[in-house]
Amino acid sequence: MREYQTQSGLLGFWPSWAHHIGDLVFGASDGIVTTFAVVSGVTGAELNPRVIVILGIANLLADGIAMGAGNYLGMRSEQEYQMSTIGAVQEGRLHAIGHGAAIFVAFVLAGSVPLLPFVLAPTEDVFLLSCLGTGIALFVVGSLRTFITRTRWFASGLEMLLIGSVAAAAAYGVGHVLRQVI
Repeated sequence: MREYQTQSGLLGFWPSWAHHIGDLVFGASDGIVTTFAVVSGVTGAELNPRVIVILGIANLLADGIAMGAGNYLGMRSEQEYQMSTIGAVQEGRLHAIGHGAAIFVAFVLAGSVPLLPFVLAPTEDVFLLSCLGTGIALFVVGSLRTFITRTRWFASGLEMLLIGSVAAAAAYGVGHVLRQVI
């Protein structure tokens, strides 16, 4: 694993995009999938589209903050463990803040995609537009990670699209079934 150090020995806030690729992909993927799960579940339950916007925005902010804070706390925990066992830490608090911020920003930006049709073009086919936008976003995020990983872009895009589609189908199914039961 390649180490990134500044002259002070601590990793800076944004040393490189490659260093944050895991955070960016994880944040973007989770943002798209969880927000689209809200969209799919509410649509499956046949609730008012306003509910999608309200729950979607609440999900974006709350889950984005939780993901960023969780990543920060996880990094800090690793650093504290290293300090207690080795007596030194390679990367400081700013490093942990950078990882938390990367997940938060990726989550909120990418997670906005499934909601945009409901905000910008609330038509009869709004769920279809959201499905198309979400599918494209998943494929693009999956494909873009190949700039760093150097794997096949098409296979990488399809992999992320498939994973997101399974999650969305599950959320839609749960919403539909619960609508019948409740």
